[in-house]
Amino acid sequence: MGGLIGLVKPLAGIMVLAVTLGVLGYLCAIFLTILAGHALLDILASQQVSRTLLICLVVIAVLRGVLHYGEQYCNHFIAFKLLAIVRHRVFAALRKLCPAKLSGKDKGNLISIITSDIELLEVFYAHTISPIAIAAIISLVMTIYIGRQSRPAGALALAAYVVIGVLIPLTIGGRGGEDGLRYRDAFGNLNSFVLESLYGVNETIQYGGGDKRLQEISERSAALAGTQKKLNRLEGQQRSVTNLAVLVFSFGMLFLTLHQYQSGQISFDAMLIATISMMGSFGPVIALSGLANNLNQTLASGERVLALLEEQPVVEEQKEGVDVMHIIENASCEDDAAGAADRPDGVSGTAAAGVSLPAAAARAIDFAYRDKPVLEQFTAEIPRGRVFGIHGPSGCGKSTFLRLLMRFWDVDGGKLMISGTDIREINTESLRWSESCVTQETDIFHDTIAANIAVGKPGASEEEIRDAAKKASLDTFIMTLPDGYDTVVGEQGSTLSGGERQRIGIARAFLHDAPLLLLDEPTSNLDSLNEGIILKALDQEKAERTVVLVTHRASTLGIADTVLEMPQQA
Repeated sequence: MGGLIGLVKPLAGIMVLAVTLGVLGYLCAIFLTILAGHALLDILASQQVSRTLLICLVVIAVLRGVLHYGEQYCNHFIAFKLLAIVRHRVFAALRKLCPAKLSGKDKGNLISIITSDIELLEVFYAHTISPIAIAAIISLVMTIYIGRQSRPAGALALAAYVVIGVLIPLTIGGRGGEDGLRYRDAFGNLNSFVLESLYGVNETIQYGGGDKRLQEISERSAALAGTQKKLNRLEGQQRSVTNLAVLVFSFGMLFLTLHQYQSGQISFDAMLIATISMMGSFGPVIALSGLANNLNQTLASGERVLALLEEQPVVEEQKEGVDVMHIIENASCEDDAAGAADRPDGVSGTAAAGVSLPAAAARAIDFAYRDKPVLEQFTAEIPRGRVFGIHGPSGCGKSTFLRLLMRFWDVDGGKLMISGTDIREINTESLRWSESCVTQETDIFHDTIAANIAVGKPGASEEEIRDAAKKASLDTFIMTLPDGYDTVVGEQGSTLSGGERQRIGIARAFLHDAPLLLLDEPTSNLDSLNEGIILKALDQEKAERTVVLVTHRASTLGIADTVLEMPQQA
């Protein structure tokens, strides 16, 4: 709760206004009853009611509505403003944590946190913080007011407020804390299971696993319903105990003041006003007591959101590091100067003159996934302006090496360098800008083909997008579609074949036009014709970029200037 309250700091002024309006509104509601008691006393004493008192009753009744509206408006303004702030912070946290820390996490659980868990925080910000403050202030004011009628009555009122507003919620509501967290976790796990089932529906149908999946969904739903039933039972118990406590303390106040009146300690007026004041002032503490009914799940959601916000990334991005292009340009100039005597045609290696291209090097690097070694004392020299091939069996660390070059993970030992500089000293944003990476799995968004290619370069022109598609042997296929580049593909590219999705990924890389091109099995889903077209484009591109090509296909390595054979890990 403290962590959630801390997020209110930017809107503290509005929260103070909400509490002020809420206190005044409740005082209007309470004193509406108290003034009615005074009116009754006037009638008993003089058979008439003061006109001023009647005007006060009308004004207070109107003010109660206006003040309540103002309080609710402020609270909901705070709530929805903070939900937007929390969503921004959650997305920023996800960006900071990915991909290393989010690898292997349940996607359905993350979706549950981003959507329903954050949405539940609206209850906390709109109906929890200010009611707590309002109940505390009203209880203090009414204890003093009732105490002026009778000190024992004031002490009884204070005891009533503490029992109803504090002890009952903490005692009964606290019993559901673990169940609330268990419910939110189970809800997120059910989301993950349903999402997984939807993605694997073809395999489920093909291999007859539908009944088993349905049975597991039913079992998970039943367990979720059982936890919800327990929370509902606790809610019912709390309401019953709260209502009983209100009745007990109300009659207790009546009997106490009646006894004091009969013994001559207080007047009849004080007895009536103290009793009416007590009975009419339970609203804020009853609202406070009822909060625990919703707080179990709300605080559980808050705990899940805050846990995500507080999670530390595996890789801390370098914000102040040197710009990668500055490193590449300096290294290229030094290489060109060193080789000028041996370069009569104005070309250094295979890189065109005036083109700044990166080199890369791995110096005895070690890396492990969750204590499972993948790379041990791995060394490689990748010259600039060349196609550097990496060949080896599955599981030997080829793809891992590319992820390390992108700095999705950091090496556990050794050094990984771009043009002689450790990548941990390079500004991470500029490092990734200088790299285009085609992975084995291409993620396709539910958008047009043009928009999916343009992921590689936001704001790219139609001509640039089409040129990249041609290099990826995709243009001919796209032009056969009814809407061409404006054709909308299904979720996860469901309307495209594996090869078409892969070529969109390659087109993105060409469009990004980075000086370092990283390719992980770029033609694994392609036929020989399309593979040949793409490899020819890569061969033509190598004069303008450094290419690292990872593959197990011998045919793909035909364009490589150098091939590194990686052994199978034990």
